[in-house]
Amino acid sequence: MKLIVQIPCYNEAETLPAVLADIPKEIPGVDSIEVQVIDDGSTDRTSEIARENGATYVLRNRGNKGLARSFQVGIDHALQAGADIIVNTDGDNQYSGLSIPDLVAPILRKEADIVVGDRKPGENVEFSTLKRLLQRFGTSVVRRLAGIDVTDAVSGFRAYTREAALTINVMTKFSYTTETLIHAGQTNLKIASVPVNVNPVERPSRLFTSMGGFLRKQATTILRSYTMYRPLSAFLTIGLVMLIIGTIPVLRFLFYYFSGDGDGRVQSLILGGVFILAGYITMIIALLSDAIATNRRLTEQVLSRMRELELRIDTNNRGNGST
Repeated sequence: MKLIVQIPCYNEAETLPAVLADIPKEIPGVDSIEVQVIDDGSTDRTSEIARENGATYVLRNRGNKGLARSFQVGIDHALQAGADIIVNTDGDNQYSGLSIPDLVAPILRKEADIVVGDRKPGENVEFSTLKRLLQRFGTSVVRRLAGIDVTDAVSGFRAYTREAALTINVMTKFSYTTETLIHAGQTNLKIASVPVNVNPVERPSRLFTSMGGFLRKQATTILRSYTMYRPLSAFLTIGLVMLIIGTIPVLRFLFYYFSGDGDGRVQSLILGGVFILAGYITMIIALLSDAIATNRRLTEQVLSRMRELELRIDTNNRGNGST
């Protein structure tokens, strides 16, 4: 049983030594623990610090690609390196490495495919009142859309089984947290949450520069993921709303028409007809999108199997000494 702890980093030379020092050297039920650092084009000594402090692998992006891309690069490399469990943590030392055994415990007990570290953001006194409320609201939205029971949807402190990691295909450029949860919920992966310890973070987040920007990007990611994985529900709802809105002015026209004043209410008929037509077209789009989503799920299954096959072939080649 091999565990690989991956740490996406961007200019984290100051905090990275503490992050690496906190990673446990032994965990009951785990035979080996390796660490990989994904340097997202840092301009400081992040890569050098990682090597000096014992990182097993140091991957470096050519330029700053963003957190989502670095996360995917790390997942792909960890799978190639033979990881049975992959833990993702941050390079800013927000998450305590001492909680890694708690994070992987449900996986070792075969109770979960993905485990999310719960920072209890709604109770964290270091967060502002507004941030706590927004965290609660955002988590409730993701929980409802994904159909999963998770208590901290944007936590980046997570553990994945090899099987769950093989299904990950991050599309967004911003952050993988909500997208991968919605995807996991739609593919019936079992997700668990465990409380984890956090450390005070002195510097502001490099992922976003303002609360408004963060909310806008997260809302876009959630909406995109929902329409991608549940298009029938999304577009049918919009279509039905348009049909209902269109019916009201049509009924108004009919009322005045049978009252002998229909000629002066034609604008209601036109407005209602536009909404009804738009609703009908949207419902047709819902059916087409559902067919596309079905093909997408089949494609993802094929891709997952192809990745697993490629990894097996690569492992066999290394074992036979082939290049």
